[in-house]
Amino acid sequence: MLRLYHVLFGALVVSVLTPLSLIQAFSKFSAEHKSQQPAVVQASASNSQTIQGNIWKTILGKTSAPSGWSVSPCEGTAPLLCVSSQEKVLGTVEIGVYPLDKLPNFQKMLVQAGISANSKINYQDPKNQNQVTSALERWTSEHYNVLAKDRKKEYGNKITFSSQPPQTVQVGQLKGVSYGFAGLKKQGGSHEEHRGYVAFDGKALYVITTAFDKASTTGKFENLENLRNFEPHLPVIVRQVKLPK
Repeated sequence: MLRLYHVLFGALVVSVLTPLSLIQAFSKFSAEHKSQQPAVVQASASNSQTIQGNIWKTILGKTSAPSGWSVSPCEGTAPLLCVSSQEKVLGTVEIGVYPLDKLPNFQKMLVQAGISANSKINYQDPKNQNQVTSALERWTSEHYNVLAKDRKKEYGNKITFSSQPPQTVQVGQLKGVSYGFAGLKKQGGSHEEHRGYVAFDGKALYVITTAFDKASTTGKFENLENLRNFEPHLPVIVRQVKLPK
């Protein structure tokens, strides 16, 4: 069964307050489920923006990876970036592209931040950049709220949801927000860890994600250590993506 985490982006009917000990547990690995489809967006079909081919082939800029590893667009049309070592894929990074007209909730967040849905945004204007960042932080907060409820329903008290405060980052030429969350086992250790970046170019929301999560099918690493080894290199790749298109 696919994670609700992956389905929510399209509709975005999407922070929890985390005890200091959980924040510390989360920060120790923080450095800064979808089936493949012949389209870029991995939301519901009605919310998809169809782009031919793997979008990473178009937007990938300079890459970074641990010694002996490589990063390149995966074969096929699914929007996946393959992280490999000795020709073996260790994990993938996924991007979703969500047209603004399919995101009524995010439209409201933009209005709350002082940007009308039909306005022409000058992204060089610091005021507008700050407004977009504010809307993205609202998106992240609401996303966390839905995920926390989902995990509570699925795992009860066996897993504690721990979220990372959103941070302003550069996503190509766009101002974006980085975020992350983990499911921490009561007996210690991580059940799941997720990393994400979200940015907006006036027309679409871009969501870049990867994770250690056995319930995910793509956009993940099978091995937690490999995710953590790769994590410091992900923000470098995100800064170099060729966005906006």
